[in-house]
Amino acid sequence: MIRAHKFLLRPTKGQAVALTDMLRDHCSLYNGALQERRDAYRHASKTSIKYGQQSAQLKDIRAFDPERQGRWSFSSQQATLRRLDKAFQAFFKRVKAGRTPGYPRFRGVGHFDTVTFPKDGDGCRWDSTPHDRQTRVRLLGVGHVRVHQHRPVRGRVKTISVKREGSRWYVVLSCEKVPAEPLPSTGAIVGIDMGVAHFLTTSDGEHVTNPRFLRAMADELAEAQRHLATFPERTRQRTKRHRAAVRKVANLYGRIRRQRADFHHKTARTLITAHDVIAHERLNTAGMTKSPTPKADPEQPGSFLPNGTAAKAGLNRSILDAGWAQFLGILANKAESAGRLVVPADARNTSRTCPECGHVSAENRATQSKFECVRCGFAANADHVGATNVLNRAGLALCDVA
Repeated sequence: MIRAHKFLLRPTKGQAVALTDMLRDHCSLYNGALQERRDAYRHASKTSIKYGQQSAQLKDIRAFDPERQGRWSFSSQQATLRRLDKAFQAFFKRVKAGRTPGYPRFRGVGHFDTVTFPKDGDGCRWDSTPHDRQTRVRLLGVGHVRVHQHRPVRGRVKTISVKREGSRWYVVLSCEKVPAEPLPSTGAIVGIDMGVAHFLTTSDGEHVTNPRFLRAMADELAEAQRHLATFPERTRQRTKRHRAAVRKVANLYGRIRRQRADFHHKTARTLITAHDVIAHERLNTAGMTKSPTPKADPEQPGSFLPNGTAAKAGLNRSILDAGWAQFLGILANKAESAGRLVVPADARNTSRTCPECGHVSAENRATQSKFECVRCGFAANADHVGATNVLNRAGLALCDVA
């Protein structure tokens, strides 16, 4: 298996400055390579420049600017150019598929937050011993940076990435050949229904409360954003007070993100520990949170008909705050490590189908929480019914595969 380990870095002030310089110079390399591709396509008869051509120029670039580009790892700069090449590959893939393409954009220094070292020992070195809490990672041009290693690293370290999140620095290790750690069998199976009123409901009738981290911190976040908006345009990024206001907003969003991830990990671990098979809905979160298409009013040119955008925006915010996609990804990874089975099932009409007689109707769901079949009269909690149907569909899918 391939797994990633993320640890907090504790750099000195000098090392933090060097890390910031490293991100800045890699960002400059990324933007320069993007500009070269744009110019070649626009002014040289639509010529396309590939990764190999730009990578071959790195030697000359490092020699021309030894203080900014020559001091960093050659392989990490190649990884930055590959990152741009992947962005262009994704762009052309969307064009060929007929979807709305997003042309690769220039990155601001504040939005370029990751540098990758493709191989341990090439420009970086992970120095770790078992049960050592004073682990350090050696980075070319930065030095030996102290790492808070809160858990052992399993497998072989393949790639190392340095990432900035707000005012914090992290090292992300991608490890291969990670051994599985199967848990003892329980013989239990469960279906889960994801929701907003409850984060999830199991087929056993248990509800997991939705913590709503974004809503809980909405007032504090709104106050910080209002304070940030008071700075005039001409003074932005120029004063110490403005930079402090930016950090305040970023730190609040970072706290929400960490709280949500911690909740997802703990909830997934509880499910994995207690069940051998877990069935869940196959959800398209991106499609579910898409804004309604505006419809022009034929009687009033320039106006649009009501389409429930405001109400849908509130629902979208709640879905994204719950973080279903992140949770299901964490659940799948933990299940693979523990030797458990996670089965996605069709999510259509799971809360409108009667588990007793199989009747499907929108009228079956009387309210958000109440289910009552109009044919046989079966009544239960709507989320519990949805989880039961998910479990039944997953069982049918496993029978078909067998």
